[in-house]
Amino acid sequence: MLIINTDKAPAAVGPYSQAIVSHGMVFTSGQIAIDPATNTVAGTTIQEQTEQIMKNLAAVLAEAGSGFNMAVKTTCFLADMNDFAAFNEIYGKYFTSLPARSCVAVKTLPKGVLAEVEVIAEVCDYSY
Repeated sequence: MLIINTDKAPAAVGPYSQAIVSHGMVFTSGQIAIDPATNTVAGTTIQEQTEQIMKNLAAVLAEAGSGFNMAVKTTCFLADMNDFAAFNEIYGKYFTSLPARSCVAVKTLPKGVLAEVEVIAEVCDYSY
């Protein structure tokens, strides 16, 4: 098992890791729209926030030796299901391999953000 940590994505704010690699798979923690350079929420619209989420996920996946094209499952959390279509527009630009997915509405998300996404993906070099 390998703990993944990169300064190109927001640091964990509690007792958890950005991701764990185990048995050839990477399991990311949920990423929200925090800009790691400023540690503040990036954007006010679902589109802006989803773009930042994807940047954060790209950094964590890359650190683990993976990428969007290797995703097998995502779980998406939206603060408002009315944002579903706009969220999908951005999400679809990144997850072109069409991994399995769950998408649910939740009452609130950390820091009042509009979305959160976690990923399970294969890794390129399975030696852990």
